[in-house]
Amino acid sequence: MSTPDLAALVIFVVLWTGYSWITDRAKFFDRVSLTRAMSSQRAVWIRNAMHRDLRMIDTQIMAGLQNGTAFFASTSLLALGSCFALLGATEQVFAIFNDLPYVFRGSRAGFELKVGGLAIIFGYAFFKFGWSYRLFNYCTILLGAMPMSGDIHKDPAGADLAADKVIRMNILAAKHFNMGLRAIFLSIGYLGWFVSPYLFIVTTIGIIIVLVRRQFYSEARLAVLERLD
Repeated sequence: MSTPDLAALVIFVVLWTGYSWITDRAKFFDRVSLTRAMSSQRAVWIRNAMHRDLRMIDTQIMAGLQNGTAFFASTSLLALGSCFALLGATEQVFAIFNDLPYVFRGSRAGFELKVGGLAIIFGYAFFKFGWSYRLFNYCTILLGAMPMSGDIHKDPAGADLAADKVIRMNILAAKHFNMGLRAIFLSIGYLGWFVSPYLFIVTTIGIIIVLVRRQFYSEARLAVLERLD
């Protein structure tokens, strides 16, 4: 690993960590992220579901969330397997890279380390999606455990506590899903490292800019917050 390689890797980690922090916990120039805005909408959804006796719509929404999580979990697992296959074909791939123009020349060990790093990213994403799927499953059970609308008046405090449990579990499941999805997005920027550490920096910054725009300046955020801003 050369000095530019190490510098690019540090920038990648710092930008990933910083973006995660401002998205999940802080504000960006006093702007609430789309993720945090949707967490509020999840709470509204569960509170509305508490007053419905027939919750087939809510269970269908939960099923859709689980299916999306399962899709990305299986995709991450396939990508992880591809990384191991790439390690098995290092000689051929390394020979191709050496023949390409404008490619930063590195050692075979450096190439294998880069592939190993990519495998770590996909492994991290898989565990996040897998845990998110499990949490959505728990959330469905907690939703079914909420009292019926006609029984809320018997124990309002208990009904509110049951709804709060569903809300917290749903937001936590979404948090882990977003962390896995973030890893998938940033793995695209990571691919630039195979060409050059300088391209790695450029692609990482480009991905972060796109993600920040979607979280804080997109039409999707405006659609959620236009009555609150």
